[in-house]
Amino acid sequence: MLSNPEAIGIFTRSGALMEGHFKLTSGRHSNRYMQCAQVLQYPQYTEQLAAHIAEKYADDKIDMVIGPAMGGIIVAYEVARQLKVPGIFCERENGQMALRRGFTIAPGSRLLVVEDVVTTGGSVNEVIEIVRAAGGEVAGVAVLVDRSAGKVDFGVRKEAVLTMDIESWLPDECPLCRDGQGEAIKPGSRS
Repeated sequence: MLSNPEAIGIFTRSGALMEGHFKLTSGRHSNRYMQCAQVLQYPQYTEQLAAHIAEKYADDKIDMVIGPAMGGIIVAYEVARQLKVPGIFCERENGQMALRRGFTIAPGSRLLVVEDVVTTGGSVNEVIEIVRAAGGEVAGVAVLVDRSAGKVDFGVRKEAVLTMDIESWLPDECPLCRDGQGEAIKPGSRS
């Protein structure tokens, strides 16, 4: 198991946890930003983070691991590899999350839903719906980073490698703007 300081060290060394002045997808401003894609480019870090998750679910009789594209693909693969089960992913088709590429879920199978980072849980909830619609059972949810500080509830067991409450402000209330600390940048994956 990784301790909180060890996990923060991995995210910081990889450049995933950034300090500065950022504009979040919500439009709010923050002095910290988490870009999990940065940590996932390093196989040794990905292996360590996934091992934390795999260890938490080792005794849960997981049949398959599933994640949403894009952020959950690498995490699903590595957690599945460590649990020695298949790993698949969902992706958007016409704006809706769907199973594609011939992936199927056997009725009655137990799936672990994984994601890189959760803020509101929207993509994870869509994957949960797909699993249940196929007759699968959601054994749990695991994320590398829970940016909701534990507030997001999926109705099943949830584990996070790192739980954070990243402070944010409305643009007109941002102390960084008020103190003249430059324009907020938007480093995220959504435009």
